[in-house]
Amino acid sequence: MSHFSTLRTKITDSEVLKSSLRDLGISVNTDAAVRGYNGQQIQADIVATLEGDYDLGWTRNSDGSFDLIADLWGVAKKHNQTELINSINQKYAVNKTLNEVKQRGLNNANVKLVLQN
Repeated sequence: MSHFSTLRTKITDSEVLKSSLRDLGISVNTDAAVRGYNGQQIQADIVATLEGDYDLGWTRNSDGSFDLIADLWGVAKKHNQTELINSINQKYAVNKTLNEVKQRGLNNANVKLVLQN
């Protein structure tokens, strides 16, 4: 029985995801195995190698979005999974926004980011 869960995300840009993970100090691999319970592994397009025996992985869907795949129980043994996933999503959103601004030639534009609960 697999312990892996699959969660839909709004992530669509693999390069921004990888740079966001690196910004957070997380090691990134591509086309690698996600580690789970009792040595189980599942292949993913992007893998965040976490401290401990469990990883987070993302696989691309046919619509271009990514699903998050992980043994969330195992990840929670060493990490606050909610805070970890939220920090990845927030860093991705900031980097994606800044990337869009630069692509539109607004290199000198001021970007104001407002976070609300």
